[in-house]
Amino acid sequence: MNTNKQFTDRFDWVLGFLLLLFLIVSLMAISSAQTTGQYGMNFIPRQLFWYIVGMVIIAMTMFLEPEQYKKMAWIIYGIGLVPLIVLWILPDTLSFVEARNGAQSWFHLPGIGSIQPAEFMKTFYILGVARLIVKHHENYPLKTIKSDLLLLAKIGGLFIVPFVLIMQQSDLGTGLVFIAITAALVIVAGISWKIILPIVGSVAALGGSLIWMALNMQDFIVNTLGFSPYQLARIYSWLDPYSYASNEGLHLISSLNAIGSGEIFGKGYGGREVYVPENHTDFIFAVIGEEYGFIGASLVIVLYFVLIYHLTKITLQLKDPFSTYVAAGIIAMITFHVFENIGMTIQLLPITGIPLPFISYGGSSLMGNMLALGLIFSMKFHHKTYMFGNQDDD
Repeated sequence: MNTNKQFTDRFDWVLGFLLLLFLIVSLMAISSAQTTGQYGMNFIPRQLFWYIVGMVIIAMTMFLEPEQYKKMAWIIYGIGLVPLIVLWILPDTLSFVEARNGAQSWFHLPGIGSIQPAEFMKTFYILGVARLIVKHHENYPLKTIKSDLLLLAKIGGLFIVPFVLIMQQSDLGTGLVFIAITAALVIVAGISWKIILPIVGSVAALGGSLIWMALNMQDFIVNTLGFSPYQLARIYSWLDPYSYASNEGLHLISSLNAIGSGEIFGKGYGGREVYVPENHTDFIFAVIGEEYGFIGASLVIVLYFVLIYHLTKITLQLKDPFSTYVAAGIIAMITFHVFENIGMTIQLLPITGIPLPFISYGGSSLMGNMLALGLIFSMKFHHKTYMFGNQDDD
């Protein structure tokens, strides 16, 4: 009886309820999206299946305490690199290696479907960087510019390997997620702004230069810098989608038309009229905007805001530095996913193929995000244990 009471007190029911709401939104949006019949299959049972698998992942992740993840962090990071290296080495002619839109990022497993290892590597990377930051602060308790530069170099070393492997897959979207995670952890780690600000300025200048070269020096950026024509086409279609209406700009134009036609209140469930490619995955927000209008789309954004707020609240309650860094990295990952996905559907940002967390159809993305939330569940669950223990000792 006492054990059950302790579990109910320590389990994060608010986060569990938010996941239930995301499940409902996801199933409703996917159910409506697939009525176009562009894929000829029912995605609802599979999405529900992946959600069940995700719940199992959360339960398994909660079983271990944060201290155990801290001890295994670098091993987990190394294990996560293995499938990325395999994808890099193996040719896409093999039956279990799958390439989409120029990105060789998936393993095809018979009876299961496609698995994208990079989705799991995001969380593994967060664990590795969090462990590195904690270890560095233990070794260098006196913070100086020199120690901050050393920490930045260490983080850069941990970042460059998965980033290069992912960029070898021509997966720019996932690469940007790793950059966002790294930036957040660098800030949370307490590295001096005297170091951060020049880096931010340099990155902004580099990004602007790349966009300028993409528009004016196409041959150089493809032949010398290694960017693919497919990636450049996404930039062109973002800036001027109507000039590429029959090819790369089709997704964005269709998305803008769908969201705009929804107006304030939308057309209602099943009332879609605009055809949007990939509307059950990357462009699921266009379905929500068309059917439920500005009101429905805003409610979805508010739901994400509540999720981020709740995760931030948990992070501020954590006393263990490792758990704090992990939680901060997860918040950055989810926030960037939401901002980029919604931004690309309304032409605020370029199209990068990033799914909308917990709503878009896709097993790898959903399981990867569930793994990340499983760590949050674990930290909250075992953090309560420590609090009760301290109270008993007093």
